[in-house]
Amino acid sequence: MPSFDTVCEPDLPKVRNSVDNSAKEITTRFDFKGTAASIELKDKEITLIGDAEFQLDQIMDVLTNKMTKQGVDVKFLDKGDVQKMGGDKVKIVVKVRNGIETEVAKKITRAIKDSKLKVTAAIQGDAVRITGAKRDDLQAAMAVIRKEITDLPISFNNQRD
Repeated sequence: MPSFDTVCEPDLPKVRNSVDNSAKEITTRFDFKGTAASIELKDKEITLIGDAEFQLDQIMDVLTNKMTKQGVDVKFLDKGDVQKMGGDKVKIVVKVRNGIETEVAKKITRAIKDSKLKVTAAIQGDAVRITGAKRDDLQAAMAVIRKEITDLPISFNNQRD
């Protein structure tokens, strides 16, 4: 039976490139000279450090611009709260989303069932597998998922006939 997987996976080398290019730009920009502005990536978490919230917003703008140039969707970023560090420094931890949470997976399966298409949806770990008898039904299911889930960068892979 034809099937495909619905996943939420960023291209991690492109994310790393974006962070590295952002760090390079931060060290060379005039308005960041002499400040604690920095950015680093560790285990799918990007840490932004600055002297003030305004500076963190500027660093975030640099990061989003670099990610857009690399072709990475900015919806992969899950921005945390501003935290105070020692002295007058502040930081934000931005998580890179990877995988579909169970709530979103249940929302996808509910949307497929409500669409009355002749396909079945099964949650498999951090992906949702859609199977059906006809390829046209699978394409209609992709359209339903794209319309229903707008806050996550959903992609489809592992398509089989």
